[in-house]
Amino acid sequence: MSEIGVYKIVLWGWIALAPLTLGLLLFVSAPYGRHSRDGWGPSIGRTGGWILMESPALWAMPLLYLLGDRVGELVPTLLLAAWLVHYSNRVLIFPLRMRGGNQRNPLLIVAFAFFFNLVNAYLQGRWLFALGPALPRSWLADPRFVAGALLMAFGFATNLRADAKLRALRARGDGYHIPRGGLFELVSCANYLGEIIEWIGWALCTWSLAGLSFALWTVANLLPRALAHHRFYQQRFADYPARRRAIIPYVL
Repeated sequence: MSEIGVYKIVLWGWIALAPLTLGLLLFVSAPYGRHSRDGWGPSIGRTGGWILMESPALWAMPLLYLLGDRVGELVPTLLLAAWLVHYSNRVLIFPLRMRGGNQRNPLLIVAFAFFFNLVNAYLQGRWLFALGPALPRSWLADPRFVAGALLMAFGFATNLRADAKLRALRARGDGYHIPRGGLFELVSCANYLGEIIEWIGWALCTWSLAGLSFALWTVANLLPRALAHHRFYQQRFADYPARRRAIIPYVL
């Protein structure tokens, strides 16, 4: 079977797995961060584990770019640059600025996340840099690309601002607090909302099933976690804002 045949099988299987993962995570919160609990086997340091599990996104995409046949073409190069801006922060900057670096996460969760990032990078990079249709310079003026780029920029900025607010709360060193300001006035997890918006933008920019699969997986992973965070805040704080939703303003 040709690579494109194998690729399509992997892609459709990956898309089919996303709603199953969503359903599972709605009932079983991933055991890391504030939802950590015993019984998940060996563990690894939080900072090192985070860098390890996110790392494929940082090295696999540039490698696939170099192995593809579109090196130097404008649109693939810009998409790679946008990807690397996000993951340079996610892999190298974000974990080194997290508090609680002495905490530990289950090695099983790190392994699952490493596998996810490896498969996702393959699906995105191989399609953009070799197997999918080449995107010409004129694509940069296409409404789908423009809308996607704006969503990516807004989502990335939202994610960064929300992370900064959460870091400032943790820096107080006296436990959890109600996040305030910006989109936190509407949702409990503005950081997750920003990331979902960002990868919906990616799906539009790439206009591909691969991009759509990433957006679906982002929702599958982050929506259940946002609901769990929302319940955590409601249970912990009697004065938690009643009108605030978990992740979608005024809706959910």
